[in-house]
Amino acid sequence: MEYELVHEIKNSCPNNQMRDVFIEEIETDDPVAFVRARLKGRVDELTVEERRDGVTIHVLCDGLRQTFTFSEM
Repeated sequence: MEYELVHEIKNSCPNNQMRDVFIEEIETDDPVAFVRARLKGRVDELTVEERRDGVTIHVLCDGLRQTFTFSEM
């Protein structure tokens, strides 16, 4: 399946509320497996939120909160 992926990395610095945002088109049959393969560190938390047009995966990895939003194309 083809998705538009929006990957957000929350900034952990207390005085900086900005976040890194990356957008790309990907193809995968398993978004959770894609996220696990993409992350190189230890995944401490992973939650999946099913949406009508895709899925959002919230991850805590190596102390960083990240969100992967997969929207069907």
